[in-house]
Amino acid sequence: MTVQDHPRGGTPVGHMGDLGAVEAAAVHFLRLWADGQTGRDAAVRELVEALGEKAGLATALAFEALFDLCARHGRRPLMRHDVLCGCLGADEACFATFISAAAEPAEEDAMLMAFLLVRADLAPILAGLARDVGMSLRRFALTKTREPARLRLKTLH
Repeated sequence: MTVQDHPRGGTPVGHMGDLGAVEAAAVHFLRLWADGQTGRDAAVRELVEALGEKAGLATALAFEALFDLCARHGRRPLMRHDVLCGCLGADEACFATFISAAAEPAEEDAMLMAFLLVRADLAPILAGLARDVGMSLRRFALTKTREPARLRLKTLH
């Protein structure tokens, strides 16, 4: 078996259920975006539904630019699993960590990860896009984790 037969970036390193909400959303949208136009349309619909039209479309545009930079100028192709797969691949885990770090006060970490993903001259642009996408995915995750008030009430009788 050669490296080309089994690219290391696709090696399962965990499960989607192990990820936090922002990281899971990053992998989910990476998979959808890489799945072609049908997946991209589904991603845009999800973002617009969760964030509203203006913010959802802005997030989709930022994600498209981020994805395009990685695809066109990546040091190597990012490996991914199927949209419905419960496994988490090595590249997907790195991508999720990158997006999460960019949305936190870990800008230096995000910049270092960007240098590993793309050419040095494009790393600051990629890190900026990751920050925008990550902040939006934080809002997206909040819309997906809200419980209706009735579920938070404890019934005694």
